[in-house]
Amino acid sequence: MSHGSHDALAWVESPLQVLTAAEWAHRHRAETGAATAIAYRISDPQVVSTIEVLHRMGAPFSRFEPYVGIPWTLLATSRHWVVGDPLSGQFRAAATALPRPKRMTVVDDGAMVVHAMRALAGEVDYSRPGQTESRTKVLLGGLSAERMRGLARAGRVELFTVFGAAADPARRAGVTVTPDDFGWLREAAERDGAPRIRLPHRRVVLGSARVVDGLLRAERYLGWVRGLTEQGPVTYLPHRRESPALVAAVAAIPGAQVVRADLPVELVLAGNRDALELHTLPSSAVTTLRVVLDGTGSEIHAGRLPAVDASRGATR
Repeated sequence: MSHGSHDALAWVESPLQVLTAAEWAHRHRAETGAATAIAYRISDPQVVSTIEVLHRMGAPFSRFEPYVGIPWTLLATSRHWVVGDPLSGQFRAAATALPRPKRMTVVDDGAMVVHAMRALAGEVDYSRPGQTESRTKVLLGGLSAERMRGLARAGRVELFTVFGAAADPARRAGVTVTPDDFGWLREAAERDGAPRIRLPHRRVVLGSARVVDGLLRAERYLGWVRGLTEQGPVTYLPHRRESPALVAAVAAIPGAQVVRADLPVELVLAGNRDALELHTLPSSAVTTLRVVLDGTGSEIHAGRLPAVDASRGATR
């Protein structure tokens, strides 16, 4: 396919963005017949492994384009950008330096999308919460936000999301909201097209980034996992940003069996046929998995532990 300017381009920076971009591309093709190319960051190994699995599943992308840094040429020739993180430094730079696309769609990359929509509506600063940003990044944030707001005023920005809490601030910003029901992934699972990853135990613990993010001490986290294993054996799915040392410490807990899939948990569990008992700390995966696992009889238990800094929110 040519690199024409009429294709939508999904520019993804994380594994969940790859999956939510595929969901949007599926709906976009069904509604308009138009193609979507995907540019994916090869510096993230889980992005690459997710792309490989979705390619085998027949994901609805017309082209798969690897990139390092920012895919300048692809973005410059695309009239419709599909992005997952409008607060990222790379997005700010591209949105400021390149000609504005005709349309823009924001897909999910966890619960941060709620903050991003509030920022677009001017209700909070256009920056990540809890981070101090350089003057350059603040300047680029202001410029890229104004460009997005201009598109929104013209009715040319869409939010494609599973997070209901993002809908109201998005609408206040003039953004059209389309709900994501993970229809493509669920259909793939029903026809045995999703990965079938063996889970040794139906009680599943989702790993967390709260320790690496400094929100929780490792010993308290390991105590939480240990407490769950005392009720019976568990399958442990590590978070992609967990340190090798922490995963090794979990693996040493009797009754905890680590399964490394190197894929978003939504993709790992979509092909499962059993009713699962999932345990997790506060995470946006609670919202996405309720949709992906709807109808399986699975239960999701979101536990809480006192954070090192309780002012900082749920992580992906």
